[in-house]
Amino acid sequence: MLAPQLLSVLATGETVSGARLAEAAGVSRAAIWKQVESLRSRGVPIESRGAAGYALPWPLQILDETEIRAALPARLARRLGALELHWEIDSTSSELQRRGAQAADLSIVLAETQSAGRGRRGRHWLSPPGLNIYLSCLKRFDLGFAGLSGLSLAVGTIVLRALESLGVAGAGLKWPNDVLARGENAQPGGKLAGILVELSGEYQGPCAAIIGIGLNLRLTPALHEQAGQPACDVASLCGGTPPDRNRVAAALITALADGLAEFASQGFAAFAEDYARHDLLRDAPLRLSGALGEFDGIGAGVDARGALQIRTAHGLRRIDSADVTVRRA
Repeated sequence: MLAPQLLSVLATGETVSGARLAEAAGVSRAAIWKQVESLRSRGVPIESRGAAGYALPWPLQILDETEIRAALPARLARRLGALELHWEIDSTSSELQRRGAQAADLSIVLAETQSAGRGRRGRHWLSPPGLNIYLSCLKRFDLGFAGLSGLSLAVGTIVLRALESLGVAGAGLKWPNDVLARGENAQPGGKLAGILVELSGEYQGPCAAIIGIGLNLRLTPALHEQAGQPACDVASLCGGTPPDRNRVAAALITALADGLAEFASQGFAAFAEDYARHDLLRDAPLRLSGALGEFDGIGAGVDARGALQIRTAHGLRRIDSADVTVRRA
């Protein structure tokens, strides 16, 4: 019994004995134990319950391509360039990069787990199987890089649209591309989702964006510790039980297909109002640090291109570079 099959058996949340697992797979109990340890090392919280066997602390849903497709609106059937689901891959975005020019517009790659998931500035994105969503989308644009200002902000808004369609509330946006839970008194809470946008092509001609999204549906205490920063999950916003993972994947794909088409025709202007509604930095005291040094100011929203605006003692400053660190002062 391999790790994917073992996780599928345990997905109900019921306790299953090691002897029963070994008999069903035709292997020894020691072999089952090795697979349990393999899943634990990836972040899956499998509990040992003595002689009774093994169990997860709650049921989970294994991603299923057929279920995801069935949950998509019929109007998307011809628009998607591809929809692939992998058990394990280095990175969904890296897979689309390997396809290069062969990848069709609106190609989608998902994975149960990633061995080398990437975040901003080369950070590792934790990717345990069975718990969260790891998805990348390739979108082609006729306009060049110069016309894609605000794309990462638009994608953050698209993620919130997907969550709202599932009845999930309590999330906001932190410039340039973090989705956070809302803390007390509208303060930013832990990181709910990460977005990585990578561009290729011509500055003034056809180009493509590979958009990677990692969305936390469930985080264990161990994963919170490994994250190295405040983190949150959708389960916490839903009273402990997140929506079905296949429904979440379908909602994200639908929102991406619709939202990216909207961006291609109207740019960031189509998202400015929604972004302002979810902006966690607006009117907040901020401290920015980067290549230009460190300074304080008050968040003043974003401009028409998606640049961060800061009110300082010396007037309004606009920040275009995502290589700055923005924190509450």
